[in-house]
Amino acid sequence: MEQAKKTPAKAKQIERFWDRFIALVRRRGIKEPFDRWYVIRAEEYIRAHDNKRLQNHGLQDVESWLSMLGRKNELNDWQFQQAVHAIQILFCDLLQTEWASAVDWEHWKEGSRQLPPDHATVGGDNKPIKIGNAVEGEDESDQTNLESIPAQNSELTDALTRELRLGNYSYRTEQSYVAWTERFLVYCKGRDPRRLGAGEVFSFLEYLALGRKVSGSTQNQALNALVFLFDKVLKRPLGDLGPFARAKRSKRLPVVLSRDEVRRLLAAMTGTFGLMARLMYGTGMRLMEVVRLRVQDIDYDYGQIVVRHGKGDKDRIVPLPESVVPDLRTHLKQVKTLHEEDLRAGFGRVYLPAAPARKYPRAAAEWGWQYAFPSSRLSVDPRTNERRRHHLHENGLQKTIKRCAAQAGIVKRVNSHALRHSFATHLLEAGYDIRTIQKLLGHADVSTTMIYTHVLNKPGLGVRSPLDF
Repeated sequence: MEQAKKTPAKAKQIERFWDRFIALVRRRGIKEPFDRWYVIRAEEYIRAHDNKRLQNHGLQDVESWLSMLGRKNELNDWQFQQAVHAIQILFCDLLQTEWASAVDWEHWKEGSRQLPPDHATVGGDNKPIKIGNAVEGEDESDQTNLESIPAQNSELTDALTRELRLGNYSYRTEQSYVAWTERFLVYCKGRDPRRLGAGEVFSFLEYLALGRKVSGSTQNQALNALVFLFDKVLKRPLGDLGPFARAKRSKRLPVVLSRDEVRRLLAAMTGTFGLMARLMYGTGMRLMEVVRLRVQDIDYDYGQIVVRHGKGDKDRIVPLPESVVPDLRTHLKQVKTLHEEDLRAGFGRVYLPAAPARKYPRAAAEWGWQYAFPSSRLSVDPRTNERRRHHLHENGLQKTIKRCAAQAGIVKRVNSHALRHSFATHLLEAGYDIRTIQKLLGHADVSTTMIYTHVLNKPGLGVRSPLDF
């Protein structure tokens, strides 16, 4: 009888619990009918721990659950983010547990986005090229997985891709050159490429400048792509194109943060993205260089990081900031635990470029080859269908930097590259010579590095305002 009397009261208590939860979900801007899905995600978590009261849960319970969800293949990116957000609201807003603030919620949400098949990290291997009747790195049964491209252009674009890879160009350059080739052929209304020449290229470049109003750098990119196409693929160098209309090349100064602005920005960033931002400012690494950093390239003993396959496919060494070492060690300890859990679950292999993957078939599961900043989810390789843990998608870091800059009251147009600009400028202000900074940034020409001298208030480089005389 007592149990029967308690049941309606218990049901009412549960109903009030979920009513409060839904109210908090809606306060976060989630509208119907999606608020009900948040209830479903939270209920899934609670049912999985039905032998433990919510008040007794801890950080390890939540992170173990999210790790398990990250290994599932059934959830889309947005569904996984929804599940993370639901559990965040449950413990942070509804239960208001103290330990919940220690969970790196932003990493679990923003770090869950999977890399698309044409991403720069994996795209070159996911889009093999035809060599005769065969396909590079493929057997006949795998050819159905290739992206379809217009039949009339496939032979030309395959030849262009082959020449670019022989020249060891980056995958982003490959994507750009192929795209400009296809735009050029569309402009020429599908005419036979072998019958095209300097006249058509001249006309296309003027169309870009006068008709499309593109920037000077965009027009130059198109010119470089077509020069490469005619020289290396069609074997008919364009020669002198004559005085075609040039798009105006704008001169832009880099966005540089003051030391105080950097301090405020980094103070607003926490967790994994905060650590990545500190590394970018402390080393001068580019966005994709820090995102693709491997564990084995961090050298604590020599206090340095080896940047592999930087711009121009060049390696270089940058200093490892002493102030980030403790947090970096703690972060990598957590990453190693995640990697070991992946191995026990039958996963744990990371993406490797084609050559080392063939030479070292077991390396993909080794700790040293793992990404220092892995995704919070496993993803499916679109070519092999193998489930792997890739690195974080760079968009998560970009969005976090922009949002935190606004929170810190910085009105400049802050992006991830502003941290690299600030690194170079602050070193110049500290008295380091321009050649040293050139090496650290990986610039091929010192003239590129000279742009950072614009903010220096030094004799010969700065001018005092007459208002202050």
